[in-house]
Formats: sequence, structure tokens, C-alpha cells
Amino acid sequence: MSRLVRRYRSLPIRSRLALLVAAAVAFAVAAVSVTCWFIVQGKLYEQVDSDLEQVARMKPGQFQQMNDALANCTKTPQSTNPFRNNLYTQVVKADGTTCVIANSEGAIKVTQADKDVIKNAASGKGTIRDGTDEDGDPVRVMTAPQLLENTATGEQSYGAVMVAVSLKGTHGTLNELALILLFVSGVGVLGAGAAGLAVARAGLRPVDKLTEAVEHVARTEDLSIRIPVEEDSDDEIARLSRSFNSMTSSLASSHELQQQLIADAGHELRTPLTSLRTNIELLTRSEETGRPIPEADRKALLASVKAQMTELAALIGDLQELSRSEGQRGERVQVVSFEDTVESALRRARLRGPELTITADVQPWFVRAEPSALERAVVNILDNAVKFSPEGGTIEVQLASGVLTVRDHGPGIPADEIPHVFDRFWRSPSARALPGSGLGLSIVARTVQQAGGEVTLAHAEGGGTVATVRLPGAPTPPPETM
Repeated sequence: MSRLVRRYRSLPIRSRLALLVAAAVAFAVAAVSVTCWFIVQGKLYEQVDSDLEQVARMKPGQFQQMNDALANCTKTPQSTNPFRNNLYTQVVKADGTTCVIANSEGAIKVTQADKDVIKNAASGKGTIRDGTDEDGDPVRVMTAPQLLENTATGEQSYGAVMVAVSLKGTHGTLNELALILLFVSGVGVLGAGAAGLAVARAGLRPVDKLTEAVEHVARTEDLSIRIPVEEDSDDEIARLSRSFNSMTSSLASSHELQQQLIADAGHELRTPLTSLRTNIELLTRSEETGRPIPEADRKALLASVKAQMTELAALIGDLQELSRSEGQRGERVQVVSFEDTVESALRRARLRGPELTITADVQPWFVRAEPSALERAVVNILDNAVKFSPEGGTIEVQLASGVLTVRDHGPGIPADEIPHVFDRFWRSPSARALPGSGLGLSIVARTVQQAGGEVTLAHAEGGGTVATVRLPGAPTPPPETM
């Protein structure tokens, strides 16, 4: 059985569909054929039984024939009798002796059931059964109790009258019907198999196109291929084709973003690396030529190298953060106290801008996020505020009901630049002289979106910029974390 299952599973889908259709039709046809055969058999037997009952209703002349049979009892019908009419008629005495009526087709074999009818003759109940004649041919027999009188002796006793009809014609009709049903069933199954194969081929044609498209993508890595889909079609194949087209479109977009990220990263890495190489070459040449660099210049070069190294490390960290997959992030998501995260980011911001006044009003709020990523996002927002705030300026931070606002009093962002502030590697022309990679706000947007929130930047009344972060959550932690 397992071998057949494995062999079936190894077949192509269209072959399996054709086999399933053929099997279903074969089962249905077999059930209908068998039911039809038994119904016809029942009807034919009902007709035979009805004929037997009509024959068994004795007319006045038949009483005389029965009495004559008892007076001249014989077990062999008169073969020369011109009145034989394919009926078996005989009388059975109480002792089991049979007397065939003159115009009977032949003698009927007496069984115990017939003798029981004689024993219970007083009840008046008879039987109808299948039996055989003296030659073994099948017959349908009706046995009825009867009060018998011997015309020769005048004696009366209970016996039975047996009337039978040959079943050769009935069996022949049933056999022919069985052959016809078998033939029709075979033709039906073969036709169903062929139709199933044709339907499977037609139905799976879109799947073949999908398979060819997938193989083409695997072979050429061409993500521009699309499968044509009828607009008004909404079946499973159409949905699968639309899903494939959407997947290839997303992959193509992701591939383009990846290429753009690589190009932008290379461009951003080139600047600190070039500066590092220039400074290191100056220091190396000074050592090789024996011409010392003035101490002030040497300290400036070393400070520049250190700053470039710091910028390079930050850029690499940002790239690693952006390259992390969704699955890696999902493993670290937990319930986080947004209040504690903001307080920790504020401590770091105050160290980076000691000359600034940072006021904070934070209230409890708990969210589901990755702790380190959320803190980094808040730190990036505060770093932007520190970077663009004037010396001695004020930064106002507030957290209430899951809404974090960070307002600075810097120059603000031009209206035409606001739509681009969350793009990767985008930097305002006025800020390109300042340190940074252009990835900070992009990381903020990604982190907030992954936590189910939203982030916006807008002009603040009276000048400056206000950053707003909204995260879903609750003022108290859920019970399972307590």
C-alpha cells in the first residue's frame, strides 16, 4: 500500500488529477450500476411473483386437474401434452409424495420449506422461493397449502400445490444488463479519465506558465518578468499569479534598494577613508623623511584621524542596524518601559551637549519593542536636536500617553526637505559639513514602524523643529510581565 502511495505521489499533478477524477467517476458509476441492477432484479422478481400468484388462483377446471393428478399420481409430466405452457405445476401430499399435473413443464424439487407449508396448512400461509426443477434448472417456486381430495378413493387430506416459472429468461436478462452496465461503466471511466486529463491540462496551464516564470527567474535572476492575469479573474490560480507578480516586484524593489544602499554606503565610506589615508600618509611621510610635523599640526592630524575613525565606526554600526533582518529583530522584542528608555537617552544627550539646557517631562508608558533599537532611535532624535541647537539653547522633551516630542530651537528644516529627512543617506545641504552619515533618522523611522508606531518631523512655532514619536502601548505593563 505504501509503495502505491509513493508511486502516486511521484506522478505529475495532472496525472494525479486525472486518476482522481477517473476513480471518483468509477465509484459513482459502480454505485449507480449496482443499484440499477438490484432494482431491475427486484422488479423482474416482483413480476414473476405476480404471475405466480395469478396462476395459483385456481379456476374450476384446475381443481379437476389437481384431483386427476392425485388419482393418477405420476412424477413425470406427459411430454406429448399439447397444453404445456412453460409452467411447473404439481401437488405435494402430506407424506411428501409429488404428483405432477398433466400439462406441467416438469417436476419441481421439494424442499423442507415446502413440507413445512403442509405441516402448517391450517394457517393458510404459503412461500415463494428460488428453487430448481428435476434437471437442475433455476425456477421461481410458489407453494400454497391446499385441501386435497382423491377422486378415486374420495379421501381428503392437507397437502400443497406448487407452481413454478423458469428463471432462465430472467437470469439471461440480468446477465445481459450486467454486461451492458459493465461496458457503459468502462466507457464512462475511460471517458472520465480522458476528460479529467484534458481539464487538468487546461486548468494547470497557468501553473505551467508560473513554473516557467520561476525557472526563468532562477536561471537568469531577471526579476522584471510578470505573469499576465485577467483583471476580472479571482480564482486560486489568478491569486497565485498576482502573489508571484507582487513577490517579484517586491524582490526587484528590494534588490534596487540593496544596490542603492551599497552605492550610497560606498560613497559615504569613501570620504572618511580618503581623509584617513591622507592624514596617515602625512604622518608616515614625516617619519620616513625625518621632517617632523609641528606639534600643533600633529595633534590636529591625530584628532582628525580619531574623528574619522569614530565617524567610520558609527557609519558601520548604522549599516549593520539597517541590514538586520525582521526575523533577527523579532527574537528580541519584549515589553519595554518607554520612560526608562527616554531617561537613558537623555543622560547620553546631556553628555554630548553639556552647554545646552535639556528639560524633560516623561510619564510611564510601556511598549513592545527591541530595547536597544528603541533606545538608539531616541538617542538619534536627541542627537539631531543637540547638533542643530544653538550654543546655550534649550531642548524640550515630553513623553505623555505614548507620544514623545523633542523640540529644539535651531534653524529648522526647509519645507521642501521635510519629505526626504527619513531617506537613507540623505543629508540637508546646510548640514553636510557637520558629522554624520545620513542614516540616523532612517534608523529611527524603521525602528518606530517595526514597533507599530509613527514618527514625524515638523516646524515648531516660534522656530526650530519638533520631532514626534507615537507608539502603541499602555501606562502599566501587561500582567504576564509583572
